[in-house]
Formats: sequence, structure tokens, C-alpha cells
Amino acid sequence: MGGKLIYESPDHRVYLFEELTPASAVQANQYLIVHRDEAMLLDPGGHKVQSKLFSDLCSLVQPKRIGHIFLSHQDPDVVASINYWLMTTPAKAYISELWIRFLPHFGLDSKMEGRVVPIGDRGMSITLGGDCDLHVIPAHFLHSPGNFHVYDPVSKILFSGDLGASLGQDYFFVEDFDSHIRFIEKFHKRYMASNRAMRVWAKAIRKLDVETIAPQHGAIFKGRHLVERFLDWAENLECGVDLISERDYTLP
Repeated sequence: MGGKLIYESPDHRVYLFEELTPASAVQANQYLIVHRDEAMLLDPGGHKVQSKLFSDLCSLVQPKRIGHIFLSHQDPDVVASINYWLMTTPAKAYISELWIRFLPHFGLDSKMEGRVVPIGDRGMSITLGGDCDLHVIPAHFLHSPGNFHVYDPVSKILFSGDLGASLGQDYFFVEDFDSHIRFIEKFHKRYMASNRAMRVWAKAIRKLDVETIAPQHGAIFKGRHLVERFLDWAENLECGVDLISERDYTLP
């Protein structure tokens, strides 16, 4: 029961939930940050995982202690269950201001809309447990035009959404970056918007003290060496519009 503990200190814990997604759906990670007596749930996922995730969370923290729900972007594997979580916890939900009016299409009840907080393009900070400021960092066009990551300065984990995602690997943590590239390259070339966006993002992230990158799909990059390898790889990757040619727009 419960999630996999990936960081622990006297007042701070971080959990990974990564085996809840049905086999027919894209694998997705959910994360829980607990600081003192308050918790934040990140990218809670869709309807197929909500009841199992809720059960697992209850073994770790009381639902009334979940004060914040972070939504990195608008994809259904991130936000589809948002109405359920607002009904079962007292949390506020945070999402890019671009996507606020899309949430009702995922079943968000009008009575819950007042608990959704729009994130402006420059990001924000969210205080957890009274004295832990989590930083919501812009990552626009990687891949969503309204996209954010969360940096936890206590655990030094960057929760990177779809950036860093891997598909098909059979391990929790990356050990050999070079052999891991085959699980991330195709996805990033197709889903990330451009090398310019990757370079701007990497430059910003290098200003932070990051020891772990935890994506929404697949394996985690734990250790400064692997973080640096991923940043180097990302800022040199041609992707998205960099790769477009006329043959991609041929008529049927």
C-alpha cells in the first residue's frame, strides 16, 4: 500500500505512485509532497487511477491534509480526475490561466470552480506546511503552451511533467543515461516544441540546485550527474518545429 518513498527528512517526504495506470493507457506517475502537516498532489491523473490513488494516499496522509493539487498542463492523464479530488479533499487546484476554461469539459462542477487558481505565465510560489515555498516554474511549449514544473527546494527535486518522460523502460531510476536515450528520444522529438524552448528552459533550470528530475512518465533522473546529462541532452536536441519539412504537410 502507498507510494514509493523517494525523499525523506524529519519534516519532509516525497512519494512516487507509478503502477496505477491500466495497461491500455499511457503510463503516468503521480507524486505527493508532504511537508509537516500539509500535502500537495501533483498531476493526479485520470478516472482510471483516482480511486486506487486515493486509497494509497489515505495510508500516508489524511485527505483533509491535501491542501494543494498541481496540474502541470491540460492533458487528460494530468487533469481528468480533478473534480473527484476537489470533492474528496479541501485542496485548491493550480493550472495555467490558459486552461482554466477547459476544465469544465473534464467534468469540473461549477461549485468547485472557485477553488481553481490560475497560474500566470511567469509562475508563482506555493507555500506548503507553513514554511516550505514550492516554486512553480514556466516550461511553456514543453510541450503545452501553458506548461509549468514544480521545484521543491527541500528535496531538491524538479517535477518536470512530460519533459524527461520515458516510455517502455522497466526500471524506476535511470542508471546509464546513454542507454536510456532510446526510451526518451522519439517522444521528445515529437512532443517538445523546439530546441529554442529547450535551451531557454535548460538555462533557467541550471540556476537551481537540482539533485533529481522526476518526470510524469517513466524513470527518474536521480543524482547531479544524471541531471546534468539530461540538461546537456535537452538543450542540444532538435525537436518539434525544428524537424518539420514539406513532406509532413502533404495532402492525402
